[in-house]
Amino acid sequence: MPNLTVAGKTLEVPAGKRLVLAIEEAGVEIGHRCGGYARCTTCRVAFAEGEPATMTRAEYEKLTERDLFGQYRLACQIVCDHDMAIAEVAMTRENQGWTDTGPAPEATVTPEAVFYPIDELKA
Repeated sequence: MPNLTVAGKTLEVPAGKRLVLAIEEAGVEIGHRCGGYARCTTCRVAFAEGEPATMTRAEYEKLTERDLFGQYRLACQIVCDHDMAIAEVAMTRENQGWTDTGPAPEATVTPEAVFYPIDELKA
């Protein structure tokens, strides 16, 4: 099982688990105001180590639209399939003053969970 390090904790997560859900399981109330559909960017994270070399088209399009590409990744569009360390969870219930984090994301990546090499998406 892959290891996830976030907020000073390291935990084992089942391979294939959505990163946004794994971060929640670590006790971090990460935002997912759109319900995990790559529409809002409230689940954005910065990696310390283990950033995936692939991404969904939905993630690429939303990050480039918001001028966040290269700075952040969307945790709702990433699956835990190797060890990862998160340097920053940008938006949480606490730091945004929300009463909740948003609708619960589904167990699988949505929309279309096809992962492309990042260079292919940039081309």
